[in-house]
Amino acid sequence: MKKISILSLHLNYGGVEKAIINEANSLIDNYEVEIAVTYKITKNPAFNLDPRVKVVYLTDVVPNRNEFINAIKHFKIIDVFKEAYKSIKVLYLKKYTMKKYIKNTDSDLILSSRIEFTKLLRYSNKVTVAQEHRHHNNDKKYINSLRKALKGVDYLMNVSKDLNDYYTKEFNFIKCVLIPNSLDNEINPISNLSRKNIVSVGRLSHEKGFLDLIEVFKEINKMDKEITLDIIGEGNERPLIENKIKEYKLEKYVTMHGFKDRNYIKNIMKDSSLYLMCSYEESFGLVLIEAGSCALPQIAFSSAQGANELIENNKNGFLIDNRNIEEMAKKAVEVINDKELLKRLSKNSIELSNGYSFDNIKEKWLEFIKGVI
Repeated sequence: MKKISILSLHLNYGGVEKAIINEANSLIDNYEVEIAVTYKITKNPAFNLDPRVKVVYLTDVVPNRNEFINAIKHFKIIDVFKEAYKSIKVLYLKKYTMKKYIKNTDSDLILSSRIEFTKLLRYSNKVTVAQEHRHHNNDKKYINSLRKALKGVDYLMNVSKDLNDYYTKEFNFIKCVLIPNSLDNEINPISNLSRKNIVSVGRLSHEKGFLDLIEVFKEINKMDKEITLDIIGEGNERPLIENKIKEYKLEKYVTMHGFKDRNYIKNIMKDSSLYLMCSYEESFGLVLIEAGSCALPQIAFSSAQGANELIENNKNGFLIDNRNIEEMAKKAVEVINDKELLKRLSKNSIELSNGYSFDNIKEKWLEFIKGVI
């Protein structure tokens, strides 16, 4: 049986990590699958992984960025040097162990999930595939870095049509392939749309736009006091988000859940009627099709490029141009309170998300791999 290796930074919660696990699960019936992981952050993978998939942890270290920053912030000079040394060691082992794995693996195909691993694929004599989960956002520095990283790589796999069209035109030295991310192979609960609740899920960092989400919800709250908001996720902007919630006196209406597992998230979606995304950038937006599979219409800023492929205006949701906060708030209130519109968008959300079902995307993977190994 042919063997496939997937390179991963960790298997904790994250969109890339969920995509990796879905890919491994979709291939295991036909191939031997191994995931090479740099950091063991959690005891077990955060998402359901088929037990036949082998996981190889390459190091016993974990990133210490927060510890290093705290040492500097509190002027602990000895700790600063200790954490700096540890940080250098972590970065060295990250590169060294993955490079060693790539050179020595007996896999027939190696799939990289991020640019720092893609740079190391040149040390392999197997079929190599670089999967691009990040949107370039016209960042010339990143585009040039990716161009250099892809030297000697056989295929560039993109998760969105926008990325695939761009890189097919930009990089004429490599074969570009489009295979989008998929839903998992579990049955998702369907919302009955009875609660006037909005949900948003993601890492609480600047690029995800959760501070803007609170601005949007402030306007929503002015128009309709019955609407509530659930935010699921963790990150460095949580204190700023919580402060803004208090500043606008929205504590009664907004619930911050922190990190939660997939079943918890799906249950929140089941009890909601609308999904809002305020991201500045998204290469794909897996959470949008997950929300759609739970029957939730979606509203997003069009600046999140991946959302433009997953949301069709007035079909399964709405795209808001120019990051217009007032317009997003008005549209959210309209959708929740217009039951006929809500039901129509909901029905279409389920249908559109089915195009990204586990089985549909699995067929694309099997067809691609059969053609290259």
